[in-house]
Amino acid sequence: MPMPTQPDLSSLSLADIARLAEEHKLPPVDKWNPEHCGDSGMRIASDGTWHHEGSPITRTEMVRLFSTILRREEDGSYVLVTPVEKLDIAVEDAPFVAVEMKAEGAGEAMKLAFRLNTGDLLTAGPDHALRFAAGEDGPRPYLHVRGGLEALVGRSVYYELAEIALANGGTPAGVWSNGAFFALEPAA
Repeated sequence: MPMPTQPDLSSLSLADIARLAEEHKLPPVDKWNPEHCGDSGMRIASDGTWHHEGSPITRTEMVRLFSTILRREEDGSYVLVTPVEKLDIAVEDAPFVAVEMKAEGAGEAMKLAFRLNTGDLLTAGPDHALRFAAGEDGPRPYLHVRGGLEALVGRSVYYELAEIALANGGTPAGVWSNGAFFALEPAA
């Protein structure tokens, strides 16, 4: 069955994005605790590309499906989990990449919505916090997705965030979304 095409983010209001995100139900992976079965032979590269036994997974539908059963363990490792099995998966950086952003409003009333490389939509705020880590090539922004899973904010999207932060003119430079403020500097 073909997956529905993704709506154009720029054509959606933030209310539309919130509704679509709410409609996207995920399996209760946090409630599944099967025995560990081994390694999946899968890896998520730092650019968000999923691989199986060294080859990229090119079917978008498969990546979306696997992303719904991804869980981060208490020790920081990642697993693919179903009610009957749990398999390790290697993640080079973050399992998702925020590839597109839409901003509405200004100042403290601003809301920032993101599309992930898996097609998932979410709005930054208290439940989906932005954080900034120090990296060799400058700040590395991340967006909390769910259950300890994060999305690396793509470079072009980061530049959009930085432009908004500079326009806000505050110290420290940062952005507002859904009533939460996120400073664009790595936490100490």
